[in-house]
Amino acid sequence: MRIASYNIRKAVGIDRRRDPARILSVLNSLGADVAVLQEADRRLGPRPSALPRFLIEQETDYVVADLAATDVSLGFHGNAVLVRRDLAVRETRHLELPGLEPRGAVMVRLDGLTVVGTHLGLMRRWRLRQMLAIRAHLGGDEAHTVIAGDLNEWSDRHGYEPWEEAYRILLPGRSYHAARPFVALDGFALGSGLAVTGSGVHRGGAARRASDHLPVWAEIAGVPGVPEG
Repeated sequence: MRIASYNIRKAVGIDRRRDPARILSVLNSLGADVAVLQEADRRLGPRPSALPRFLIEQETDYVVADLAATDVSLGFHGNAVLVRRDLAVRETRHLELPGLEPRGAVMVRLDGLTVVGTHLGLMRRWRLRQMLAIRAHLGGDEAHTVIAGDLNEWSDRHGYEPWEEAYRILLPGRSYHAARPFVALDGFALGSGLAVTGSGVHRGGAARRASDHLPVWAEIAGVPGVPEG
């Protein structure tokens, strides 16, 4: 199964143009079964979606997991999850996170796999608390869980301690800034029951212009009920 994570920056590219169709073209090129998005909703008012639902339905093979915090948004605190049409979503949940700035996470349960999407805070001390909060929300059910998102950690060696006991940290590569990537801000934490068979940073097509982040992806094995190979 392929999981992707993409901070779409409210569909505003590095050319300062808001272009939802361009984001959707990047998502289509990823070939992911599940796409975890950050900054999928605008920040003010009722948080309208940066990606119109009708365009997602018309232009992609995804459906939007039922996570909308308002009638016009896609997700919760900007976190949204798109799922391939033939995958059944069994449960969705909002996860409140501590922080000086508003932050949250979302959870989607599929058959045999739990996916958590998040956009962690700018300050490490709050990110560490947010990681602990996500684990508390999961309640020990972590072996077949993948956490994906913009983790906002500028070090690739430190800053993930609350997850390291139960998860393998996977940073596929430098994903920010899209025009000239120099730091791996986007990544995954994978539970002990999952194995990584491949990962990478997607740099093709419109990805270098569509957002200030590049999307990252991971191929995972060990999902119950999903045949290998």
